[in-house]
Amino acid sequence: MLKRREFIATTTLGAGLSAATALSCQPAQAAIEQGRPFRYCLNTSTIRGQKLPIVEEIKLVGDAGYDGIEPWINEIDAYQQQGGSLPDLSKRIADAGLTVESAIGFAAFLVDDPAQRQKGLDEARRCMRLVKALGGSRIAAPPVGVTDRTDMNLDVLAERFAALVQVGREEGVWPQLELWGFSKTLHKLGEVAYLLAQCGDVNALALLDAYHIYKGGSEFGGLGAFAGNRMQCFHINDYPAEPPRSEIKDEHRVYPGDGICPLTEVLTILKNSGFRGAISLELFNRSYWQLPADQVVKTGLEKMKAVVAKAGL
Repeated sequence: MLKRREFIATTTLGAGLSAATALSCQPAQAAIEQGRPFRYCLNTSTIRGQKLPIVEEIKLVGDAGYDGIEPWINEIDAYQQQGGSLPDLSKRIADAGLTVESAIGFAAFLVDDPAQRQKGLDEARRCMRLVKALGGSRIAAPPVGVTDRTDMNLDVLAERFAALVQVGREEGVWPQLELWGFSKTLHKLGEVAYLLAQCGDVNALALLDAYHIYKGGSEFGGLGAFAGNRMQCFHINDYPAEPPRSEIKDEHRVYPGDGICPLTEVLTILKNSGFRGAISLELFNRSYWQLPADQVVKTGLEKMKAVVAKAGL
């Protein structure tokens, strides 16, 4: 058990970051007040193949009517390397009527080697500062560096995730433990739930994904084990019946409603759990990458709204 002094210190840190989290959730509350249970977001992987600069992606997403955007850290890095400033990018996002719901980075915070793990935490801190500069407060935390491991102790992983959460507390950006269905580590809903419980932080978040839940072999009913406030962003997508689960890959993802994923069940479970965050469209479909980006962005939003309506939400 925590000593009283440690508890007070932890609670004080939590109060500061909880305030930041509450601020970041205000747009989601606005969506609820408009009668919508979720906010609509686009993960920029969906139009990666069109190779647009991030400023053009922001305009397309805003013009299409999304609420938020989920960029990749390498896009932000490229923008800066070409002379762009973070304040200007933040203004573009706000002017487009968008919020940064999450961001995708790849910090190796779970690896065994202490030096490499510290490099991973340092990279996570750098990425968090980019996200915060753009007005965001969440970043993906996938099992980078341990995807081929079958011998990882979950308690050890929970300790390492707790170290990442502490970095997030210091930076004011929440890491979201991400389930990867193809990984041999953290590919099951139960594993992610265990780390959230054992890391010791009541505000630690999960980043789940319809495709990855299927690929990893979990049942969608398992989503009911997660409190809605432990998820602020959910990756929405669909998948076909073929190829089979053992062979299906990221590139086979399709628009919501165009596959066999029981999205009505998924969305209903999310809503009933108390989830009121963003559903973010994350696709890697190469055939979509051959289409005009604005067409893909608009179609994606229409498909998302259709499955939400079908669920009666």
